[in-house]
Amino acid sequence: GGEFGVFEGRIISLAHPTIMAFVYGLSAFSVFTGWQWRQLREIGTGITAVKAELKELEAKAVVAEGETAPASLVASITEHQAKVDALTATRKELAQGDFRDKHYQAGALVLGIGTSFAIEGPVNTFLRAQKLFPGPHLYAGAGIVVCWALAASLVPLMQKGNSQDAARYGHMAFNGLALALFTWQCVLRPLNEMRTYSPLFF
Repeated sequence: GGEFGVFEGRIISLAHPTIMAFVYGLSAFSVFTGWQWRQLREIGTGITAVKAELKELEAKAVVAEGETAPASLVASITEHQAKVDALTATRKELAQGDFRDKHYQAGALVLGIGTSFAIEGPVNTFLRAQKLFPGPHLYAGAGIVVCWALAASLVPLMQKGNSQDAARYGHMAFNGLALALFTWQCVLRPLNEMRTYSPLFF
């Protein structure tokens, strides 16, 4: 009824879907950078393991003077050295991507902006209609915010302590669930509505 002025207008109501579309893209980017950072952390273990195998093979290849190492052994040494070189090149490429900082910055923006506008949406709806409309969209949005909060709460445990791996898996699970709910409401639901109201479009 105009009591809240511009805050109950249509322009403000467009802020929620617009910002949430941006946050959805940012969430996907956060998942990508997080995965790349994880690959960078784990690739060092892979290089160490292959180098250990290579060292054993090279020790077996040391033969008496005048003798020649078996061709299969030489081929295996060459193969392992190629793996070490490839993994080292991949690690260098990932390190240049600065994925750790990008993941942290993207996650912080998702948590801050996403939570703010997840609250702004129902508040704006209530100002305009004087009631909320319980349903999948409202429940999914609440679930997404909870997942963001739980994922963020695990960050300190991911950095130190004996529960690092469990915390990392929990962090990934909560963020994966949040992105799945987000996809349901930000992509699948609009597509389903377009099919319902514009069947000739599909």
